[in-house]
Amino acid sequence: MASYTTEELLRGILRNNSLILRHIYKAYFHTIYSFVTNNKGGSDEANDIFQEAIIVIYRKIKEDNLLLSNSSFETYLFSVCRLLWLKQLQYRKESIVTSEDIDPYSDQIFEDDLSELIQKNERYKLFQDHFQKLGKDCQKILQLFFEKVAIKQITEIMGYVSDSYTKKRKHQCKEYLVKSIKQDNEFKKLIDYDT
Repeated sequence: MASYTTEELLRGILRNNSLILRHIYKAYFHTIYSFVTNNKGGSDEANDIFQEAIIVIYRKIKEDNLLLSNSSFETYLFSVCRLLWLKQLQYRKESIVTSEDIDPYSDQIFEDDLSELIQKNERYKLFQDHFQKLGKDCQKILQLFFEKVAIKQITEIMGYVSDSYTKKRKHQCKEYLVKSIKQDNEFKKLIDYDT
């Protein structure tokens, strides 16, 4: 199996390099699989956690150019997976079997930073799920609004007759999106977890 530096692995994740992503899976998945399945999880859950961890790491690299000078990639990946799985268990109101005292990959340095990133990731997924359920019209208006396009331009792009109608329509779409998210059980879990 090829050997990559931590920097090469991070760059590979950022660039969605299939060769490096396959290497990461082959080199590290077994550890994550063992951890999840030894702690009340199954094969599908281990796969989901691993994939979600790669997404979390990708976003972290994109946000602030993640550097792992004090830790190995494997330790960081395990920390992300561990936090994601602990969060799942907390949602399910179960406790972890493996003691932190004997967990060789436990790394307190990352915990706070990763917890916040994982929260952002979960909120983003929830938002995206509900955004995709909106009608195309609402998606387009809100996307333009998020991109900070002026109301006058949105009116022209959408072919509406007035800016006031555009504002009203944007408000209706936004309200519908917020209401839809708030009714989702995942939103309620996120709120419960934050408090």
